[in-house]
Amino acid sequence: MHFPRYFLALTLWPTAAAAQGLEVSGTVRLRYETIANQPRAGFNRDDALVNLRTTLLAKYDSGPVIFVAEVWDSRVYGGDGGTPVTTGESNALEMVQAYVARELSPGAGTRATIRGGRFTLNIGSRRLVAADDYRNTTNGYTGLNAEILAAGDVTANLIYVLPQQRRPDDPASLRRNAIALDREGFGLVLWGGTVAKNRAIGPLLLETSFYHLGERDTPRRPTRNRSLDTYGGRLLRDSSPGKLDVEIEAYYQSGTISASIAPNAARLPVSAWFVHGEAGYTFAAGWKPRLSVEYDRASGDRPGNRYGRFDTLFGMRRADLAPAGLYNAVGRSNISTGGVRVEVAPSKRLDGFVSYHALWLAERRDSFSTTAIRDGMGRSGNFAGHQFDARLRWWIRPAALRLEADAVLLSKGRFLEVAPNAPSGRKTRYASLNLTANF
Repeated sequence: MHFPRYFLALTLWPTAAAAQGLEVSGTVRLRYETIANQPRAGFNRDDALVNLRTTLLAKYDSGPVIFVAEVWDSRVYGGDGGTPVTTGESNALEMVQAYVARELSPGAGTRATIRGGRFTLNIGSRRLVAADDYRNTTNGYTGLNAEILAAGDVTANLIYVLPQQRRPDDPASLRRNAIALDREGFGLVLWGGTVAKNRAIGPLLLETSFYHLGERDTPRRPTRNRSLDTYGGRLLRDSSPGKLDVEIEAYYQSGTISASIAPNAARLPVSAWFVHGEAGYTFAAGWKPRLSVEYDRASGDRPGNRYGRFDTLFGMRRADLAPAGLYNAVGRSNISTGGVRVEVAPSKRLDGFVSYHALWLAERRDSFSTTAIRDGMGRSGNFAGHQFDARLRWWIRPAALRLEADAVLLSKGRFLEVAPNAPSGRKTRYASLNLTANF
């Protein structure tokens, strides 16, 4: 495996740098993942892949002004032409973060942090804007970000950014971990924000959000020319021992989109939506067991002069639905799923969960979630299957070395067995082992 020499050299830097007010930290994560009976169309039936992700972050805090730079090096090994390797797995040697932040205190109990440059974002529930951690690469953004804490326990996170478009993006270059600078430009713009108030309704946090995504063709990149307005909100009561917790989040999406990437494709009006509901209870026991019931529904598209498939923008999927990587079959589009989850944390060093979800298509004539499996006639039904998901994390050395194991079993329903382009195999088995070192 290729490992840039200067990463190793810089691991020896933190102690000397700290004396000068500079903090340097980083991570190295090694993952082995394997899948049997791939549920997505167009890939190897059985596959295995090694992922290596190295990050190095430098932060200089001079008081009110903070300078941050972070390099990500995300690489894959072992795939072939039928392995689903995308920019979600490979993005070698990229400066994902390089920003200046200024802390302000304008008065009246208000504090703000303004960032400008390249940075990562995690906003609200992270279902629309996130820096996905399970995935081998992350989402980066270039522009302006304001985080505000106002009187009355009101917070706001506002952005005007150009999402970074990871390069290279052709399969051959990705498989050989080619290096190319990511791009950003006004061909892809995201702006808006989230405002939240704690204890707005009794013990509930109330959050409202609006985001606009504007996309247009560039000379070398034809697109669907999305112009999407996504607005909605969330009610949340955090989990705590001996109490019920609840989360309800819903978004409506409107705007326009091109019917295809063809230059003269028709423009279609968008009408799509998403809802997440969850209720749980944490028992006051030593292992802190939490039992929850969950429901997610994201609209799909249907024939006609309107587009109905929900676009999750830059949101994460692992926390609610399933892992990315070689599995990557269940996301926040054309899905209706209910399930139960059990989480435990026996100690500060050990935690885990198991979950079950029954999976349906929200619209039977659209492709199921992110599998690309489709029956345009709607004759294959709408039941996709039963998904069992589990994760176990153990800090071998606290804050320094962590082992994570993930496993998914998908027992396919009628749709994933008989749809015209469905791969063979009744059960999909996915597993990954992840070892992460922090320095």
